[in-house]
Amino acid sequence: MIVLGLESSCDETAAALVEDGRRVLSDVVASQHDVHARYGGVVPELASRAHVQHVVPVVQGALAAANLSLSAIDGIAVTNQPGLVGALLVGLQTAKALAWVTGKPLVGVHHLEGHLSAVFLEPNPPPLPHLALIVSGGHTSIVRVDGHGEVTELGATRDDAAGEAFDKGAKLLGLGYPGGQVIDQLARTGDPRAVVFPKSMTLGEHGADMSFSGLKTALLTHTRAHGVPDGQALADLCASYQAAIVEALVRKTRRVAASEKLRHVQICGGVAANSGLRAAMIAAGAEDGFTVYVPPPGRCTDNAAMIAAAGYHRLRRGEHAGLDLDAKPTAPLPRRAEAS
Repeated sequence: MIVLGLESSCDETAAALVEDGRRVLSDVVASQHDVHARYGGVVPELASRAHVQHVVPVVQGALAAANLSLSAIDGIAVTNQPGLVGALLVGLQTAKALAWVTGKPLVGVHHLEGHLSAVFLEPNPPPLPHLALIVSGGHTSIVRVDGHGEVTELGATRDDAAGEAFDKGAKLLGLGYPGGQVIDQLARTGDPRAVVFPKSMTLGEHGADMSFSGLKTALLTHTRAHGVPDGQALADLCASYQAAIVEALVRKTRRVAASEKLRHVQICGGVAANSGLRAAMIAAGAEDGFTVYVPPPGRCTDNAAMIAAAGYHRLRRGEHAGLDLDAKPTAPLPRRAEAS
């Protein structure tokens, strides 16, 4: 089964062709980083306009890269939730038009379900069930994955996502947008103990939930008191700030993995590309006895191959959305009742 995937939930316009949910035939992404860099963050109206410009060329590019025509595809999967509503609508309306023209079945995909599916495009994906840390600019959740599309949220951020903390911290330090990668690069040569930042929602409190707004405030307070440093001092500050974010993510994930008795943990989402998080989680797995699975960096950020992979399983189950499929800007994952 060859599935055409479309992704346009934020600032990446993407199309991909994936066979049987595992083999990527093509994966084309048009980035908008240059569009939004001058504003220090994504501007929804500009994102929507850029999607309109890019969506047809990326679909054509994906088909050309796979050396296939539309008649060769067996179904269409599109991100319809959550995300910026204007951005979602561009990909969604394109997918519905293609479904109507070709007569191929259409399915909507939850964006986070797509991130959870990215690791299954790799040669050795985690077995089911497993635990997953979804961590990106807009989402930070710890979920139990019992099957494809069978997901239960066990913990989440109560305010800002970890990726937002990275990007807003980078903006505060004048490192540009997107700044998470720059913080990661500087942190590699810095001392993570140079600056003491508050611990985010300590181990014995609030179950598996997290919070990052206080950490951003602490960075702001520090820079107001000491100014924005440069050279080695800047690297030390970035290393300390990154270490505080990573510690919260790893600590909570370890706790839930132990309580759920799960020995396989995947990290997905844009922040999964962070080298500090990868190293810390692998070290924690070695200590606690769980195996860590992380997609390559290109599959951590938003892409359409992950949407096609998730859509494959929905199509295989016989799901089929109508042309009234709508965009949902907010769509929380199902949460376990006792999670707090």
